[in-house]
Amino acid sequence: MYLGRTTLSKFLIQQLTGIPGANDLGALLIDVAAAIKAISAMTAKGALGGYLGEQGGKNAQGETQQKLDVLAHEVMIRSCEWGGLLAGMVSEELEDPCAVPAEYARGRYLLAFDPLDGSSNIDVNVAVGTIFSVLRHDSLAPPGAADYLQPGCRQVAAGYAIYGPATMLVITVGKGTHGFTLDREIGNFILTHPDLEIPPDSSEFAINTSNARFWEPPVHRYVSECQAGKSGIRCRDFNMRWIASLVA
Repeated sequence: MYLGRTTLSKFLIQQLTGIPGANDLGALLIDVAAAIKAISAMTAKGALGGYLGEQGGKNAQGETQQKLDVLAHEVMIRSCEWGGLLAGMVSEELEDPCAVPAEYARGRYLLAFDPLDGSSNIDVNVAVGTIFSVLRHDSLAPPGAADYLQPGCRQVAAGYAIYGPATMLVITVGKGTHGFTLDREIGNFILTHPDLEIPPDSSEFAINTSNARFWEPPVHRYVSECQAGKSGIRCRDFNMRWIASLVA
């Protein structure tokens, strides 16, 4: 049970208190979390839900779209467009920005997202995820493509979800990075990994060695040093993993 533990809603209230526009930002992140719950449910059903396989089209990067790519994109759009919180959205599945429909009020945030990162892994049951970023848009004019090309330091929130054995949501609103686990029985994200940090070193490295011919010399050197293990300059053994899913 989650009694006494911090839910995502409680966390956002605590983190955003006193920040201008905090109510709208918190509400938007709750909408994003709702979309992530729906996508999690679809990925968990897999073939049982008829969600596997190619859709047939191409996304903005020229990649073949999977059925779940398109469904996850639609879930993100429909979950976030209606609340009067967004001025616009961009998705990996679209060539151009997505305007908020005229029947909905327009807000002052921009949402950029990859609805289903690593979708080439879907058919082999490997972890996939959702990546998102929230930016301010204070202009009264409708946002154009250039409005989304803001430096990372101007993000007001960012995060990703991992759909694996458990569904995790990792998020920041500028006060550290925190991980939540979805409790499927109650439908809440519960804070389970507060104050996440990248360790100073690791005994694992992740890289797609099939692209070695494109690597710059420093990358070649680093990977060679890792592969040399204890007998090499780094004096320890490393493990390599590659999943083709950024969130994993």
